[in-house]
Amino acid sequence: MAKSGSKESDLKGVQKAAVLLIALGPERSAGIFKHLKEEEIEELTLEIANTRSVTPQVKEDVLNEFYEVCLAQQYIAEGGINYAKDLLEKALGTEKALDVIGKLTASLQVKPFEFVRKTDATQLINFIQDEHPQTIALILSYLAPSQAAIIISALTPDRQADVARRIAVMDRTSPDVIKEVEKVLESKLANLVNQDYTIIGGVDAVVEILNTVDRGTERHIMETLEIEEPELADEIRKKMFVFEDVLLLDDRAIQRVLRDVDNNDLAIALKGANEQVQNAIFNNLSKRLAVMIKEDMEFMGPVRMKDVEEAQQKIVNIIRKLEDSGEIVISRGGGDEIVV
Repeated sequence: MAKSGSKESDLKGVQKAAVLLIALGPERSAGIFKHLKEEEIEELTLEIANTRSVTPQVKEDVLNEFYEVCLAQQYIAEGGINYAKDLLEKALGTEKALDVIGKLTASLQVKPFEFVRKTDATQLINFIQDEHPQTIALILSYLAPSQAAIIISALTPDRQADVARRIAVMDRTSPDVIKEVEKVLESKLANLVNQDYTIIGGVDAVVEILNTVDRGTERHIMETLEIEEPELADEIRKKMFVFEDVLLLDDRAIQRVLRDVDNNDLAIALKGANEQVQNAIFNNLSKRLAVMIKEDMEFMGPVRMKDVEEAQQKIVNIIRKLEDSGEIVISRGGGDEIVV
């Protein structure tokens, strides 16, 4: 435990973590706990309970160390370990920089294709467009959705859906495979990285990409997948627009959607919606109808989550149908542009 005479350097890792959480306060600490495993929470809770007193100097030292480690991680993410070392040396001095980097190396995992993510997407197209679709899918899985969207949009139509499918069904990739791909692209794209099995790709990854590409590319990929992989296409489509994404619609689009929505479905769907979504809907209803829907929500009492999700999905299907027909536009922040 941290006693009044303790120094920051004398503390174990779990003790430093406990001091950090105490210093951050209950609200911020609760947010951190959400990302920890159950056994880690138990260990930290016990340590916090056993920490009777922490001197201001120890607290300041722990906070400084935490800040330095966060700073190092940010620098590494921006430009790799050497880049981080150079910046930290300028900020903290050589000895301190090496100490901070050393604390990270045991647990730090630098993603493969680090250099790829720092390369302009239009340049990457020339490097990888002639690679095997599986290789392209692997690389795109490590890119930011905005980068991957530019690249997949530039592929030939027959390869777009193939690459999207391969990303969606990708689960775990052997480090040997990753190394082999990196070797092929080493001189142009990336440094070799030793890494344990990495979970990449998946439906969520391809959804993020499809939400960013232009509507034409998205439609072509989805139409192709619906023919070749109907179950996968259905899973992707369900994740591409969730009920809460109604906030992406402007008032005019919301009003158009509501014209086709059954009032009972709307009341049930809003029972499970957050306040922001509810306000967006109510603000686009007449006062009389808004009062009626609110009364229906109150009088119906508790509703099964399954019924809420079904009602929300009905509204999502209406939104997708109206988007496909061009009656509304979903502002994804990517390739779609509204011409006025």
